[in-house]
Amino acid sequence: MIKYKGVDWHFYQGALLPWVPPHREIYLNHSEQKELLKRSKALFLRYTNEWDKDNGEFWYVIKDSFGGMEELSPSTRSKIRRGQKRNDVRRVDAEYIAKSGYVVYRRAFDKYKTFILPMNKKQFEAHILSGGSKDYWGVFDKNNKELVAYSENLIQEDMCHYSTIKFNPKFLKNYTSYILFYEMNRFYLEEKKVKYVNDGARSISHQTNVQDFLIQKFKFRKAYCKLNIFYRKDIEFLVKILYPFRNIIYKVDNNLFNKLSVLLKHEAIKKSYG
Repeated sequence: MIKYKGVDWHFYQGALLPWVPPHREIYLNHSEQKELLKRSKALFLRYTNEWDKDNGEFWYVIKDSFGGMEELSPSTRSKIRRGQKRNDVRRVDAEYIAKSGYVVYRRAFDKYKTFILPMNKKQFEAHILSGGSKDYWGVFDKNNKELVAYSENLIQEDMCHYSTIKFNPKFLKNYTSYILFYEMNRFYLEEKKVKYVNDGARSISHQTNVQDFLIQKFKFRKAYCKLNIFYRKDIEFLVKILYPFRNIIYKVDNNLFNKLSVLLKHEAIKKSYG
């Protein structure tokens, strides 16, 4: 973690990102970008500003109000009720997830199409127990009391980020996703009265249907913002050389090309702002 201009910055997959809620406006001039990148030795900086603008190619998926069952469609209400009959949902502590959550994590991860490698059990436990302002929720099958889903939520100022949510695919037919999101939305938006809950930014590294699901079923929306990218010199040169061939690179499915694809998709978003 690096502190710069009153903001904590952390490393993720070679990039340096701000450890702040996405509505916090960050502005760096060219010399400040260079200084921070040199100090951190990261491959590139990534941060956002112009929060909740009208449109664009980058966004966070958020929900900033809670209307109970009444705001949802009859179909979604029915699935939530069936989820309530088949599952128990409750807050749990980090120690419980560290001990019992790895099976859910791996079953969920095995379904992903991504270059990111899964953590082993020891790494998983260390991550969960790393501390910070986090809440944990578990979904338990009523028949066998088994943990079938969990959520790791990051509390930052007046925002709650659903930072990691894992479902055991075997139990999705019991509407585990419906009951977990409904109960968390109710707790944070209605009871805790946070400004908004946030399921994260537009996914670039792997395919996900979760954000579409939240928008369609639970009245989440896209909060558009401007994505800012600043590269280290050698990475900037690499991006410039490869960018004309990005559509070919996107089609090659191996670890190296998948990483390059993510880099070039970032550049495409950056260029969309003109």
